[in-house]
Amino acid sequence: MGEKRFIGDFPKIGIRPTVDGRRKGVRESIEDQAMGLAKAVANFLSDNLKYQNGEPVQCVIADTCIGGVAEASQCAEKFKREGVGVSITVTPSWCYGIETMDMDPHIPKAVWGFNGTERPGAVYLAAVLAAHNHKGLPAFGIYGRDVQDLGDTSIPEDVQGKLLKFAKAGLAVATLRGKSYLSIGSVSMGIAGSIVKDDFFQDYLGMRNEYVESVEFLRRMELGIYDEEEYERAYRWVKENFVFGEDHNELEFQRTAEQKEQDLQTSIKMAIIARDLMVGNEKLAEKGWVEESAGHNAIIAGFQGQRQWTDHYPNGDFMEAILNSSFDWNGKRAPYILATENDCMNGVTMAFGHLLTNTAQVFADVRTYWSPDAVKRVTGKAPTGRAEGGFIHLINSGPAALDGTGQQTIDGKPAIKPFWEISDEEVLACIKNTQLRPGNTGYFRGGGYSTDFTTKGEMPVTISRLNYVKGLGPVLQIAEGYTVELDADMHDSLDLRTDPTWPTTWFVPNLTGQGAFKDVYSVMNNWGSNHCVATYGHVGAEFITLASMLRIPVNMHNVHAEKIYRPSAWNMFGTQESEQSDFRACQNFGPLYK
Repeated sequence: MGEKRFIGDFPKIGIRPTVDGRRKGVRESIEDQAMGLAKAVANFLSDNLKYQNGEPVQCVIADTCIGGVAEASQCAEKFKREGVGVSITVTPSWCYGIETMDMDPHIPKAVWGFNGTERPGAVYLAAVLAAHNHKGLPAFGIYGRDVQDLGDTSIPEDVQGKLLKFAKAGLAVATLRGKSYLSIGSVSMGIAGSIVKDDFFQDYLGMRNEYVESVEFLRRMELGIYDEEEYERAYRWVKENFVFGEDHNELEFQRTAEQKEQDLQTSIKMAIIARDLMVGNEKLAEKGWVEESAGHNAIIAGFQGQRQWTDHYPNGDFMEAILNSSFDWNGKRAPYILATENDCMNGVTMAFGHLLTNTAQVFADVRTYWSPDAVKRVTGKAPTGRAEGGFIHLINSGPAALDGTGQQTIDGKPAIKPFWEISDEEVLACIKNTQLRPGNTGYFRGGGYSTDFTTKGEMPVTISRLNYVKGLGPVLQIAEGYTVELDADMHDSLDLRTDPTWPTTWFVPNLTGQGAFKDVYSVMNNWGSNHCVATYGHVGAEFITLASMLRIPVNMHNVHAEKIYRPSAWNMFGTQESEQSDFRACQNFGPLYK
């Protein structure tokens, strides 16, 4: 808890109480309630939200209520000093819109206009949202469904939901800003997602791009630019805790016992070095490697691996699996986001899911749609339960976070939890239900270890993927659904048709009967790339809110309409067809940082 990985502090949420500026009676009569609402919102958010290191989210309240431009400017200055990255304006009354509004173009902003009849807070809400739209500074409106009484500083449940959805997405936006994407290597096997487009990262995410060649692993291993004591501890931890599975390679292509031992040692060193490349390590400075100790302030990284590295050196599977998990030899901690095959678009999607939920993310291929007829032809059995309409095989030669085993629980059901909620017993269960197996030397000529597990069923998950289209830019797609378990014979018949050393998740999307969600086949057929990210929970609405802040349209989702929450301006582009209005609004306003 409390680990500090990145340069600078976590972004804070700024609360802006606004009031009618007329003195000598009007302002004085409402200041206490306005400030009371601000304090209630700050307390609510701090009590219910945590940063990725487990600490409560911090809120900053303006020193005074804001009745005009002078106090708005004073508040803006305070927010800059305090590191505010998200702002929420609250008011029970009429205020002067363009004089009191938040004008910072890069800070996600929301306005809660109190629904009361004594003072027209809702009138201010409508006026100031119109001002935001007029000036091209989209803001989220928060308007409670039920009228409250004057002096009531409680937060209705529907308002709470919008506050949380907005704040989670806003903090994700602010956390990414100023960080780096670290590309280790270049394009993997011609995968377009491996093409790191720096203008996308700069314009849409406010991020830097950093690049190192894979040879940096060799330099650091040969020169001892890593913490040897940590390596020894990590090696003992792996040997004592992991199950080493059988070698599936034909005998003539198996590596020797000595080679396998060297592969394991190299794999562990790669994990330590990749983490150091991302966030630095002060132990390196103590050894005289001051430049290397700084790291790249990378909140996301990607490893090319195939093929230039893996044709001669051990694959990155162990490195990717353990860094993306919520634990390692140092104990429980937040995952490090490391994308297989340097698929930076999937890496960004992983970061979205992690920052919205504080949980580990499952990187996977969207490998195969299994129709009921195909399953019955191959196995002699028809799928049942959630799987009866067919399912999608999520599997990848690069590994998923070990949290993806589903061995953690919430209320007795399989789950993936923030690291501070995971028990030691659950960590051990994740490890013991994963086998480290010698990698397929047909794919990985340099050897290495892959992680083999099967995700437990009945876990609510959301798969998502950020794609890039020339002329359009980034586009997000989302599918909420559930993991499913197949009976052992059916699982083996289907799973062994591909590489048995890779982690498997059987997934069924929630269907709507229309469009891309007409049936399971249509979901697979409309997926925009070979990769996806699986995030625990049905959090598609949170992804949609985040995407709208970044001006990234969503082309495919199965989220109920009443859960969708976007800036007020999106309604001006049409209220009947929200998908089309989303595209038009994102195109109109353009990238957040351009």
